[in-house]
Amino acid sequence: MPFVHTAIELTVGYISLFIVTKLLGKMTITQITLFDFISALVLGDLVGNALYNEYIKIKEIIFTVFFWGFLVYIVQFITQKSFRLRTLLEGRPSIVIHEGKICYNELKKNRLDLSQLQHMLRAKDSFSVSEVEYAILETDGSLSILKKSDYAAPTKSDHNMPNQPPNLPVTLISDGRLIRENLQRCGMNETWLQQELDKQGIRKYSEVLLAEWKKKKSTLYVQKH
Repeated sequence: MPFVHTAIELTVGYISLFIVTKLLGKMTITQITLFDFISALVLGDLVGNALYNEYIKIKEIIFTVFFWGFLVYIVQFITQKSFRLRTLLEGRPSIVIHEGKICYNELKKNRLDLSQLQHMLRAKDSFSVSEVEYAILETDGSLSILKKSDYAAPTKSDHNMPNQPPNLPVTLISDGRLIRENLQRCGMNETWLQQELDKQGIRKYSEVLLAEWKKKKSTLYVQKH
């Protein structure tokens, strides 16, 4: 039946794409380069066309996905080893603001106008070019900025305050489900957790939307559904 065959091809294509993306490594949308973006489009287009071509079978879909993934992997491997090819394929960052001055030639080279630059600065909480000392246009199209000292947020060292290590909260309950691995990692047990929940009038985990434990402050943050 054509519907069953299409469903099988979709499943195979989905699994193949999942495996290939896992093998190629984790990368968020904001981290992909122009070459990565084009590769993703081509890979998806190859699978999409294969699904509606009656002459292409499941084995051709698998071969197409994995061979294209192999080519992308080879390019990634080469760019890790060769700085010249990495620059050619991924580009290099561009300084668009240098010592508080806009580098107009760099803007033109990257097809970026002043309105776009101002928009990207506002996204970084800088509403005036005069607040920025340096701005770098990264290879993925994002903008990294270094504000002038008058506009930068003060740090603890500026106030001679003692340095304290960051405290990462650990999620113990998420959407009514207990995460036992995290509970054990904190050195706690369910008896202790239930006692803490009882203090807030909570009898079941299903009543909790989120529960976070902060070790340094020895506090349990709980939000009900």
